[in-house]
Amino acid sequence: MLKSTFRGLALGAAASLSLSAGQAFGWSLEEAAKPYAGTTVDVVFLLRPGYEAAEKMLPEFEAATGIKVNIIKHPYENALGEQVRDFVANGDLDIALIDLVWIGNFAENEWIVPLEKFTSNAALADPELDIDDFFPLVLNAFGGWNDTVYGLPFDNYSGLMFYNSCMLKEAGFDGPPKTWSELKDVYGPALTKDGKYAFALQSKRNETQSADSFARVLWPFGGSFLDDKFKSNLLSAESQAGLKFRQDLMQYMPEGIVAYDHAETVNALAQGDVAMITEWSAFYSTLTSSETSRLGDCFGVAPEPMGPAGRKPALGGFSLAVASQADENEQAAAYLFIQWVTSKANAKRYLEMGGVPARQSVYKLPGVAEEYKFVDALVESWQDGVPEFRPRFAEWPEITEIVQEWGTKIMLGNVTTEEGAAELGKRMEAVLEEAGYYAGDKPLAQ
Repeated sequence: MLKSTFRGLALGAAASLSLSAGQAFGWSLEEAAKPYAGTTVDVVFLLRPGYEAAEKMLPEFEAATGIKVNIIKHPYENALGEQVRDFVANGDLDIALIDLVWIGNFAENEWIVPLEKFTSNAALADPELDIDDFFPLVLNAFGGWNDTVYGLPFDNYSGLMFYNSCMLKEAGFDGPPKTWSELKDVYGPALTKDGKYAFALQSKRNETQSADSFARVLWPFGGSFLDDKFKSNLLSAESQAGLKFRQDLMQYMPEGIVAYDHAETVNALAQGDVAMITEWSAFYSTLTSSETSRLGDCFGVAPEPMGPAGRKPALGGFSLAVASQADENEQAAAYLFIQWVTSKANAKRYLEMGGVPARQSVYKLPGVAEEYKFVDALVESWQDGVPEFRPRFAEWPEITEIVQEWGTKIMLGNVTTEEGAAELGKRMEAVLEEAGYYAGDKPLAQ
């Protein structure tokens, strides 16, 4: 698959600031960066722990290379629009931050450069890059499109269940639910009382509604957005079962859950208002910090519950890719930063500072799984996830707006699950028809 493109190029382990490993191959970051000292590269970062971790590490890279990395911070909801505007205007961004569902758009518009341009350049490519050390699912889903790798995984996560073990124990449970039905039918009634709730599902109208709420109940119940002919699958029995389940589960969630974004949901667990949430692994550090969480020793982590179709956790995160609009010096400097910040050598430090690396090797290091409770659940989820959890084609940004609108209407009870799915499917198919999928102008690929 995608990683085979690099088998001849990936010779070892990962980029590092230390000279020892690189010198064994006659390569070092410092030497590679000399022609680009004084170059500034611009990159968009989000307001999340993984980006704060990279920012803390950044002075070391800048001191070693003389390359300045200018970070432009945006909330997630603004990051796509800001980058698209910059690329359309041939602006200043040198590094693209690419969500799982943006890569088709970025690649098809040729805003990003195939990674091979840099990995085939011996002056730039760290012999210890070790492309095979990335989880294959994550590399292919976040970094690749149409059999070409563009970006290296950065700040990647999976959906996990975070829970308050003390609340569960007080209600008579010795652990979290194994299935979604158990969560609703057994845990829900026992934990929802006295102003406390069993569960919170972030569902605010933005990508949170479409990805973190709507899609989360499709896959475990055997549903999906599209069938193999790219027609809507939302009226199938399986998709409807998932959407109806969400409606039934709402009775065990806080009032106003449809307005909950990630911050409200994580805080509800952190402050003891809800017993369980299914959230991105990136929020682990928020829930374990005494500054942002009251959970302490009551904090627990498990894989997301299983549905009739098995365990199908949310798959999320980003890759970093070199922007085609950058000049040659900026592209080289940008690649050196991407290679360094995602390296195997820096993975443990990134993890310790609050990031979630996609390197397999870091989770095998002695003591890591014991120190970070999310590791076992995360590694399990990355073995057999759903890359098309949200379709990755270029039209997703337009379709997600439709999902957000009608998914919200369904949750609020403004329409039934059938009515909402029918209208959503009709509008989704209109977008795909205009894009040329049904006429054969585009391959039916997600």
